[in-house]
Amino acid sequence: MLKEKIKSLASAYKEEVIANRRHLHANPELSYKEFQTAKFVKEKLEEIGIQQLESKAQTGWTALIEGKNPSKKIIALRADMDALPIVEANEVPYKSQNPGVMHACGHDAHTASLLGAAKILHEVRDQFEGTIKLLFQPGEEVAPGGASFMIRDGALENPRPSGIIGQHVMPFIPAGKVGFRQGIYMASADELYLTVKGKGGHGAMPETLIDPVLIASHLIVALQQVVSRAASPKIPSVLSFGRVEALGATNVIPNEVKIQGTFRTLNEEWRAAAHQKMLQIAHALVEGMGGKLDFEIRKGYPFLQNDPELTARATNAAKEYLGEENVIDLDIWMAAEDFAYYSQEISGCFYRLGTRNEAKGIISGVHTPTFDIEEDALEIGAGLMAWLAVAELQKP
Repeated sequence: MLKEKIKSLASAYKEEVIANRRHLHANPELSYKEFQTAKFVKEKLEEIGIQQLESKAQTGWTALIEGKNPSKKIIALRADMDALPIVEANEVPYKSQNPGVMHACGHDAHTASLLGAAKILHEVRDQFEGTIKLLFQPGEEVAPGGASFMIRDGALENPRPSGIIGQHVMPFIPAGKVGFRQGIYMASADELYLTVKGKGGHGAMPETLIDPVLIASHLIVALQQVVSRAASPKIPSVLSFGRVEALGATNVIPNEVKIQGTFRTLNEEWRAAAHQKMLQIAHALVEGMGGKLDFEIRKGYPFLQNDPELTARATNAAKEYLGEENVIDLDIWMAAEDFAYYSQEISGCFYRLGTRNEAKGIISGVHTPTFDIEEDALEIGAGLMAWLAVAELQKP
Protein backbone atom coordinates (compact mmCIF):
# COMPACT_ATOMS: atom_id res chain seq x y z
CA MET A 1 0.00 0.00 0.00
CA LEU A 2 1.48 3.34 -1.08
CA LYS A 3 0.57 5.19 2.12
CA GLU A 4 2.42 2.64 4.23
CA LYS A 5 5.39 2.76 1.88
CA ILE A 6 5.56 6.54 2.27
CA LYS A 7 5.35 6.22 6.06
CA SER A 8 8.15 3.68 6.03
CA LEU A 9 10.37 5.90 3.91
CA ALA A 10 9.60 8.96 6.06
CA SER A 11 10.78 6.99 9.07
CA ALA A 12 13.87 5.74 7.24
CA TYR A 13 14.86 9.23 6.07
CA LYS A 14 14.01 11.03 9.33
CA GLU A 15 17.61 11.44 10.49
CA GLU A 16 18.65 12.76 7.09
CA VAL A 17 15.83 15.31 7.14
CA ILE A 18 16.89 16.39 10.63
CA ALA A 19 20.52 16.69 9.50
CA ASN A 20 19.47 18.84 6.55
CA ARG A 21 17.38 21.03 8.81
CA ARG A 22 20.30 21.47 11.22
CA HIS A 23 22.64 22.41 8.39
CA LEU A 24 20.19 25.01 7.14
CA HIS A 25 19.54 26.31 10.66
CA ALA A 26 23.25 26.77 11.30
CA ASN A 27 23.73 28.57 7.97
CA PRO A 28 20.79 30.98 7.62
CA GLU A 29 20.60 33.61 4.91
CA LEU A 30 18.41 36.68 4.65
CA SER A 31 15.67 37.20 2.09
CA TYR A 32 16.85 37.29 -1.54
CA LYS A 33 20.39 36.41 -0.41
CA GLU A 34 19.86 32.64 -0.10
CA PHE A 35 22.77 31.81 -2.40
CA GLN A 36 24.34 29.03 -0.35
CA THR A 37 20.93 27.69 0.62
CA ALA A 38 19.95 27.50 -3.05
CA LYS A 39 23.21 25.71 -3.84
CA PHE A 40 22.56 23.23 -1.01
CA VAL A 41 19.01 22.54 -2.25
CA LYS A 42 20.22 21.98 -5.81
CA GLU A 43 22.93 19.56 -4.65
CA LYS A 44 20.45 17.58 -2.55
CA LEU A 45 17.92 17.35 -5.37
CA GLU A 46 20.61 16.15 -7.78
CA GLU A 47 21.79 13.57 -5.22
CA ILE A 48 18.23 12.24 -5.13
CA GLY A 49 18.32 11.92 -8.90
CA ILE A 50 16.01 14.79 -9.78
CA GLN A 51 17.30 16.40 -12.96
CA GLN A 52 14.48 18.65 -14.17
CA LEU A 53 15.50 21.76 -12.22
CA GLU A 54 14.91 25.36 -13.27
CA SER A 55 16.26 28.47 -11.57
CA LYS A 56 13.59 31.00 -10.58
CA ALA A 57 13.67 34.36 -8.80
CA GLN A 58 17.50 34.27 -8.70
CA THR A 59 17.79 32.04 -5.62
CA GLY A 60 14.74 29.81 -6.09
CA TRP A 61 14.18 26.50 -7.84
CA THR A 62 11.44 24.48 -9.41
CA ALA A 63 11.85 20.76 -9.95
CA LEU A 64 9.70 18.00 -11.41
CA ILE A 65 9.07 14.46 -10.21
CA GLU A 66 7.23 12.59 -12.94
CA GLY A 67 5.24 9.48 -12.27
CA LYS A 68 3.51 7.34 -14.84
CA ASN A 69 1.44 9.29 -17.36
CA PRO A 70 3.08 12.59 -16.29
CA SER A 71 0.59 14.91 -17.95
CA LYS A 72 -2.48 13.37 -16.30
CA LYS A 73 -2.45 15.79 -13.36
CA ILE A 74 0.11 18.16 -11.83
CA ILE A 75 0.23 19.21 -8.17
CA ALA A 76 2.78 21.56 -6.62
CA LEU A 77 4.50 21.54 -3.23
CA ARG A 78 6.16 24.69 -1.88
CA ALA A 79 8.81 25.53 0.73
CA ASP A 80 10.37 28.89 1.60
CA MET A 81 14.07 29.24 2.39
CA ASP A 82 14.91 32.65 3.90
CA ALA A 83 15.77 33.56 7.48
CA LEU A 84 15.24 36.62 9.69
CA PRO A 85 17.54 39.39 11.05
CA ILE A 86 17.41 38.05 14.62
CA VAL A 87 20.25 37.15 17.00
CA GLU A 88 19.69 33.54 18.08
CA ALA A 89 19.57 32.94 21.85
CA ASN A 90 19.37 29.14 21.71
CA GLU A 91 22.43 27.21 22.88
CA VAL A 92 22.16 24.19 20.60
CA PRO A 93 24.70 22.34 18.43
CA TYR A 94 23.08 23.75 15.32
CA LYS A 95 22.96 27.38 16.52
CA SER A 96 23.23 29.99 13.77
CA GLN A 97 26.79 30.58 12.62
CA ASN A 98 25.77 33.73 10.80
CA PRO A 99 25.69 36.50 13.46
CA GLY A 100 22.44 38.43 13.51
CA VAL A 101 20.64 36.02 11.18
CA MET A 102 18.39 33.19 12.39
CA HIS A 103 15.84 30.71 11.08
CA ALA A 104 13.31 32.01 13.59
CA CYS A 105 10.26 31.20 11.45
CA GLY A 106 10.95 27.57 10.61
CA HIS A 107 11.85 27.94 6.96
CA ASP A 108 14.77 25.60 7.57
CA ALA A 109 12.21 22.97 8.59
CA HIS A 110 10.07 23.73 5.54
CA THR A 111 13.01 23.30 3.15
CA ALA A 112 14.25 20.15 4.87
CA SER A 113 10.73 18.68 4.85
CA LEU A 114 10.28 19.30 1.14
CA LEU A 115 13.70 17.80 0.39
CA GLY A 116 12.61 14.76 2.38
CA ALA A 117 9.29 14.60 0.55
CA ALA A 118 11.18 14.87 -2.75
CA LYS A 119 13.34 11.88 -1.86
CA ILE A 120 10.29 9.83 -0.91
CA LEU A 121 8.34 10.80 -4.02
CA HIS A 122 11.24 10.13 -6.33
CA GLU A 123 11.55 6.64 -4.88
CA VAL A 124 7.85 5.81 -5.36
CA ARG A 125 7.41 7.61 -8.70
CA ASP A 126 6.53 4.38 -10.48
CA GLN A 127 3.55 3.94 -8.13
CA PHE A 128 1.55 7.08 -8.99
CA GLU A 129 0.30 8.86 -12.10
CA GLY A 130 0.94 12.51 -12.77
CA THR A 131 3.66 15.01 -11.91
CA ILE A 132 4.67 16.69 -8.70
CA LYS A 133 6.23 20.12 -9.05
CA LEU A 134 8.51 21.32 -6.26
CA LEU A 135 8.90 25.03 -5.51
CA PHE A 136 11.77 26.20 -3.31
CA GLN A 137 11.30 29.94 -3.03
CA PRO A 138 13.31 32.85 -1.62
CA GLY A 139 12.19 35.95 0.22
CA GLU A 140 8.98 35.06 2.01
CA GLU A 141 9.78 37.44 4.86
CA VAL A 142 10.28 40.65 2.88
CA ALA A 143 7.78 42.43 0.64
CA PRO A 144 6.91 42.15 -2.16
CA GLY A 145 7.49 38.45 -1.38
CA GLY A 146 9.49 35.81 -3.19
CA ALA A 147 6.31 34.05 -4.27
CA SER A 148 5.47 37.01 -6.51
CA PHE A 149 8.87 36.70 -8.20
CA MET A 150 8.51 32.93 -8.58
CA ILE A 151 5.18 33.48 -10.33
CA ARG A 152 6.70 36.24 -12.46
CA ASP A 153 9.42 33.83 -13.57
CA GLY A 154 6.95 31.15 -14.58
CA ALA A 155 7.06 28.81 -11.58
CA LEU A 156 3.38 28.00 -12.11
CA GLU A 157 3.76 27.32 -15.83
CA ASN A 158 5.22 24.58 -18.03
CA PRO A 159 3.62 22.55 -16.59
CA ARG A 160 0.87 24.44 -14.76
CA PRO A 161 -0.27 22.72 -11.54
CA SER A 162 -3.95 22.32 -10.78
CA GLY A 163 -3.20 23.21 -7.17
CA ILE A 164 -0.43 23.94 -4.67
CA ILE A 165 0.15 22.75 -1.11
CA GLY A 166 2.30 24.55 1.45
CA GLN A 167 3.31 23.66 4.99
CA HIS A 168 4.31 25.93 7.89
CA VAL A 169 5.49 25.06 11.38
CA MET A 170 3.21 26.02 14.28
CA PRO A 171 4.73 26.25 17.78
CA PHE A 172 1.29 26.38 19.41
CA ILE A 173 0.32 22.93 18.10
CA PRO A 174 1.91 19.86 19.75
CA ALA A 175 4.31 17.86 17.61
CA GLY A 176 2.46 14.95 16.07
CA LYS A 177 -0.55 17.01 15.06
CA VAL A 178 -1.35 19.19 12.06
CA GLY A 179 -3.98 21.84 11.39
CA PHE A 180 -6.12 22.81 8.41
CA ARG A 181 -8.67 25.52 7.63
CA GLN A 182 -10.89 25.92 4.59
CA GLY A 183 -11.53 29.36 3.12
CA ILE A 184 -9.97 32.58 4.40
CA TYR A 185 -7.11 31.77 6.74
CA MET A 186 -4.46 34.53 6.91
CA ALA A 187 -4.50 38.31 6.60
CA SER A 188 -3.22 40.77 4.06
CA ALA A 189 -0.29 42.85 5.32
CA ASP A 190 0.59 46.44 4.56
CA GLU A 191 3.55 48.41 5.87
CA LEU A 192 3.00 51.95 7.14
CA TYR A 193 5.73 54.60 7.13
CA LEU A 194 4.92 58.01 8.62
CA THR A 195 7.08 61.07 9.19
CA VAL A 196 5.57 63.83 11.33
CA LYS A 197 7.36 67.12 10.73
CA GLY A 198 7.27 70.06 13.10
CA LYS A 199 9.62 72.70 14.49
CA GLY A 200 12.02 71.54 17.16
CA GLY A 201 13.87 73.39 19.86
CA HIS A 202 14.30 73.74 23.62
CA GLY A 203 11.87 71.67 25.64
CA ALA A 204 11.46 74.51 28.14
CA MET A 205 9.87 76.74 25.49
CA PRO A 206 7.18 74.59 23.80
CA GLU A 207 5.11 77.68 22.96
CA THR A 208 7.72 78.61 20.35
CA LEU A 209 7.71 75.17 18.73
CA ILE A 210 5.54 72.80 16.73
CA ASP A 211 6.04 69.64 18.76
CA PRO A 212 6.11 66.56 16.47
CA VAL A 213 6.34 64.21 19.49
CA LEU A 214 3.01 65.46 20.84
CA ILE A 215 1.46 65.33 17.37
CA ALA A 216 2.75 61.79 16.81
CA SER A 217 1.30 60.70 20.14
CA HIS A 218 -2.14 61.98 19.19
CA LEU A 219 -1.79 60.46 15.73
CA ILE A 220 -1.06 56.92 16.96
CA VAL A 221 -4.10 57.01 19.23
CA ALA A 222 -6.38 58.61 16.63
CA LEU A 223 -5.57 56.05 13.95
CA GLN A 224 -6.83 53.25 16.17
CA GLN A 225 -10.39 54.36 15.38
CA VAL A 226 -9.90 52.91 11.89
CA VAL A 227 -10.16 49.47 13.50
CA SER A 228 -12.25 50.23 16.60
CA ARG A 229 -14.86 52.47 14.95
CA ALA A 230 -14.72 52.28 11.15
CA ALA A 231 -14.22 48.53 10.60
CA SER A 232 -17.12 46.10 10.48
CA PRO A 233 -17.05 43.64 13.40
CA LYS A 234 -17.42 40.93 10.75
CA ILE A 235 -14.04 41.79 9.20
CA PRO A 236 -11.06 41.17 11.48
CA SER A 237 -8.49 43.96 11.27
CA VAL A 238 -5.27 44.81 13.09
CA LEU A 239 -3.43 48.15 13.17
CA SER A 240 -0.18 48.13 15.14
CA PHE A 241 2.78 50.50 15.40
CA GLY A 242 6.07 48.91 16.35
CA ARG A 243 8.61 51.68 15.83
CA VAL A 244 8.55 55.33 16.95
CA GLU A 245 11.74 57.33 16.49
CA ALA A 246 12.05 60.80 18.03
CA LEU A 247 15.73 61.73 18.25
CA GLY A 248 15.46 64.45 20.86
CA ALA A 249 16.53 64.49 24.49
CA THR A 250 15.09 65.34 27.91
CA ASN A 251 15.12 69.01 27.01
CA VAL A 252 15.23 68.83 23.22
CA ILE A 253 12.19 68.60 20.96
CA PRO A 254 13.24 67.13 17.57
CA ASN A 255 12.13 68.48 14.20
CA GLU A 256 10.46 65.23 13.18
CA VAL A 257 9.22 61.87 14.41
CA LYS A 258 9.27 58.69 12.34
CA ILE A 259 6.64 55.98 12.87
CA GLN A 260 6.38 52.51 11.37
CA GLY A 261 3.50 50.07 11.62
CA THR A 262 1.40 47.41 9.96
CA PHE A 263 -2.21 47.08 8.87
CA ARG A 264 -3.80 43.68 8.34
CA THR A 265 -7.25 42.54 7.34
CA LEU A 266 -9.21 39.85 5.49
CA ASN A 267 -11.22 41.82 2.94
CA GLU A 268 -9.81 43.62 -0.10
CA GLU A 269 -12.58 46.25 -0.35
CA TRP A 270 -12.21 47.18 3.29
CA ARG A 271 -8.43 47.12 2.91
CA ALA A 272 -8.59 49.83 0.24
CA ALA A 273 -11.15 51.86 2.20
CA ALA A 274 -9.05 51.64 5.36
CA HIS A 275 -6.02 52.98 3.51
CA GLN A 276 -7.99 56.08 2.52
CA LYS A 277 -9.43 56.45 6.01
CA MET A 278 -5.96 56.35 7.58
CA LEU A 279 -4.64 58.96 5.15
CA GLN A 280 -7.61 61.29 5.79
CA ILE A 281 -7.38 61.05 9.58
CA ALA A 282 -3.61 61.42 9.65
CA HIS A 283 -3.31 64.42 7.36
CA ALA A 284 -6.21 66.25 9.00
CA LEU A 285 -4.87 65.72 12.52
CA VAL A 286 -1.24 66.56 11.80
CA GLU A 287 -2.03 69.62 9.73
CA GLY A 288 -4.65 70.73 12.26
CA MET A 289 -1.92 70.74 14.93
CA GLY A 290 0.40 72.78 12.74
CA GLY A 291 2.64 70.03 11.43
CA LYS A 292 3.26 68.35 8.10
CA LEU A 293 3.03 64.67 7.29
CA ASP A 294 4.58 62.19 4.89
CA PHE A 295 2.55 58.97 4.93
CA GLU A 296 3.53 56.01 2.75
CA ILE A 297 1.45 52.83 2.63
CA ARG A 298 3.38 49.96 1.07
CA LYS A 299 0.85 47.40 -0.02
CA GLY A 300 2.04 43.92 0.88
CA TYR A 301 0.72 40.38 0.59
CA PRO A 302 -2.95 39.73 -0.12
CA PHE A 303 -5.05 37.67 2.27
CA LEU A 304 -4.59 33.94 2.04
CA GLN A 305 -7.59 31.84 1.09
CA ASN A 306 -7.45 28.06 1.13
CA ASP A 307 -9.45 26.47 -1.66
CA PRO A 308 -12.32 24.65 0.12
CA GLU A 309 -12.31 21.57 -2.09
CA LEU A 310 -8.54 21.05 -2.21
CA THR A 311 -8.27 21.71 1.52
CA ALA A 312 -11.09 19.30 2.32
CA ARG A 313 -9.34 16.57 0.32
CA ALA A 314 -6.01 17.34 1.98
CA THR A 315 -7.61 17.28 5.43
CA ASN A 316 -9.13 13.88 4.76
CA ALA A 317 -5.81 12.60 3.41
CA ALA A 318 -4.05 13.87 6.54
CA LYS A 319 -6.58 12.02 8.71
CA GLU A 320 -5.89 8.84 6.75
CA TYR A 321 -2.15 9.32 7.28
CA LEU A 322 -2.06 10.49 10.91
CA GLY A 323 -5.40 9.48 12.39
CA GLU A 324 -8.39 11.77 12.84
CA GLU A 325 -7.36 12.72 16.39
CA ASN A 326 -4.14 14.28 15.10
CA VAL A 327 -5.76 16.65 12.60
CA ILE A 328 -7.24 19.82 14.09
CA ASP A 329 -9.22 22.79 12.81
CA LEU A 330 -7.38 26.12 12.66
CA ASP A 331 -8.68 29.55 13.57
CA ILE A 332 -8.09 32.63 11.44
CA TRP A 333 -4.50 33.82 11.85
CA MET A 334 -3.80 37.55 11.47
CA ALA A 335 -0.21 36.99 10.39
CA ALA A 336 0.52 37.15 6.66
CA GLU A 337 2.12 34.76 4.18
CA ASP A 338 3.20 35.27 0.60
CA PHE A 339 1.83 31.80 -0.20
CA ALA A 340 -1.29 33.93 -0.70
CA TYR A 341 0.04 34.93 -4.13
CA TYR A 342 -0.08 31.29 -5.25
CA SER A 343 -3.61 30.89 -3.91
CA GLN A 344 -4.66 33.90 -6.00
CA GLU A 345 -3.45 32.09 -9.13
CA ILE A 346 -4.41 28.43 -8.55
CA SER A 347 -6.15 26.36 -5.90
CA GLY A 348 -4.11 26.43 -2.71
CA CYS A 349 -3.93 24.63 0.62
CA PHE A 350 -1.71 26.04 3.35
CA TYR A 351 -1.62 23.97 6.53
CA ARG A 352 0.24 23.88 9.85
CA LEU A 353 2.74 21.35 11.19
CA GLY A 354 2.76 21.09 14.99
CA THR A 355 6.27 21.53 16.44
CA ARG A 356 5.63 22.20 20.16
CA ASN A 357 7.09 20.09 22.95
CA GLU A 358 6.46 21.56 26.41
CA ALA A 359 8.44 18.81 28.17
CA LYS A 360 11.56 19.93 26.29
CA GLY A 361 10.79 23.63 26.68
CA ILE A 362 10.15 24.06 22.97
CA ILE A 363 7.37 26.61 23.35
CA SER A 364 8.63 29.91 21.87
CA GLY A 365 6.71 31.59 19.10
CA VAL A 366 8.05 32.32 15.64
CA HIS A 367 10.13 35.47 15.09
CA THR A 368 11.68 35.19 18.57
CA PRO A 369 15.35 34.56 19.48
CA THR A 370 14.45 31.34 21.32
CA PHE A 371 12.29 29.75 18.62
CA ASP A 372 13.04 26.09 17.93
CA ILE A 373 11.13 23.00 16.86
CA GLU A 374 10.60 19.47 18.07
CA GLU A 375 12.60 17.72 15.37
CA ASP A 376 10.57 14.51 15.60
CA ALA A 377 7.90 16.50 13.74
CA LEU A 378 10.07 16.46 10.63
CA GLU A 379 9.16 12.82 9.98
CA ILE A 380 5.57 14.02 9.57
CA GLY A 381 6.76 17.14 7.76
CA ALA A 382 8.33 15.10 4.97
CA GLY A 383 6.00 12.10 4.91
CA LEU A 384 2.73 14.00 5.04
CA MET A 385 3.73 16.37 2.24
CA ALA A 386 4.58 13.39 0.06
CA TRP A 387 1.31 11.66 0.91
CA LEU A 388 -0.81 14.79 0.33
CA ALA A 389 0.69 15.18 -3.14
CA VAL A 390 0.13 11.54 -4.07
CA ALA A 391 -3.38 11.52 -2.62
CA GLU A 392 -4.29 14.62 -4.62
CA LEU A 393 -2.95 13.08 -7.83
CA GLN A 394 -5.23 10.11 -7.26
CA LYS A 395 -8.32 12.36 -7.25
CA PRO A 396 -10.02 12.98 -10.60
